[in-house]
Amino acid sequence: MSVEVRPRGDACNLKCTYCYQERAREERRHERGGDTDAMIAALDRLDEPFTLFGGEVLLTRRADLERLLAFGFERYGGSGLQTNATLVTEADLATFARYNVRLGVSIDGPGELNDARIAGNPARTRSATAATEAVIERLCREGKPPSIIVTLHALNVRGDRLDVLCRWLRDLDRKGVRRVRLHVLQVDGSEAARLALSPEESLAALRHLRDLERELSAIRFDLFDEIASLLQGDDSRASCAFHACDPFSTRAVVSVEADGALANCGRVNKEGTANGRAAVRSFDRQIALFATPQEEGGCAGCRFFLMCKGNCPGTAIAGDWRLRSADCPTWFALFADAEAALMAQGVDVLSRSPHRGATEAAMIAAWTQHDDPPLAEIRGRCSGEA
Repeated sequence: MSVEVRPRGDACNLKCTYCYQERAREERRHERGGDTDAMIAALDRLDEPFTLFGGEVLLTRRADLERLLAFGFERYGGSGLQTNATLVTEADLATFARYNVRLGVSIDGPGELNDARIAGNPARTRSATAATEAVIERLCREGKPPSIIVTLHALNVRGDRLDVLCRWLRDLDRKGVRRVRLHVLQVDGSEAARLALSPEESLAALRHLRDLERELSAIRFDLFDEIASLLQGDDSRASCAFHACDPFSTRAVVSVEADGALANCGRVNKEGTANGRAAVRSFDRQIALFATPQEEGGCAGCRFFLMCKGNCPGTAIAGDWRLRSADCPTWFALFADAEAALMAQGVDVLSRSPHRGATEAAMIAAWTQHDDPPLAEIRGRCSGEA
């Protein structure tokens, strides 16, 4: 579980064309600053390290931001902060250093590749992107490279732009960036749909980036390592999308909202509506997907079900969390690629194991009892290796 603290909720200084939070912002036009005491009280009860998140968290009043960062430093030795980095100041950089803040930056590439992250008009958008790039450059120069999140879409993949993206990533690699998370664009609404890639385009781009990774000395795209580990029955390093997520009590994310209330990962919110966080986790989605034919939106018979689990409910077909991810063709092909590569190396993979059926049955039985054991534990038990 990770804890996200959102002192300004969904409020943001940019209007990203594809942002899944945009509908929520439209529904809460008059959102005000948060209750820092209530947020700290909630964090005290949760007693978990946390990341400051948004919207754009740097819209937060700096005195309130510093109180949250100080709490994270005193309790856990530091905290995380995810930002578009357009509002970072010299004073902020000093504050981040003082409280050992691990910075994550969201940017889809240099210059025009980041034009979907709109800052008002084209000139201001390019200026905002330049500011983000300058922060990344500064942090790398000081030996504190941030992690990067890149969303793949029409503006940074189509035409010759994927080559531009790769050159930029090579440059970041030389400067010391180590972690880059690749996102397939989540389609919520017509604006995002206009930027969305076809499954074939997404797959081709991800395969191209997977090949690029072999050339890089520092950067790892965690996605590909996760897929390989999952195929070997280990989900300990897998990101949230490859775990059994309940959209009413999200496994990977507990969100502490501006008033101290607990909420879920914002990716499962649809039509601008956020569901309250349920007290008990359920695995109804995974149990149903396992039994539902693929032609009806389920995962029945898929040899990669234990690894993928239908993927993120926020990306489900037609926005219906009961169905598998709309990105299924992309994920299936990437798992098949990794499966073939591992088998060629003589590595046993769970997707082709004679114990896969028993492992699936044991996991379904555990989910029925509201338990979610590690995949390695279930596999070891069913194969006699435990």
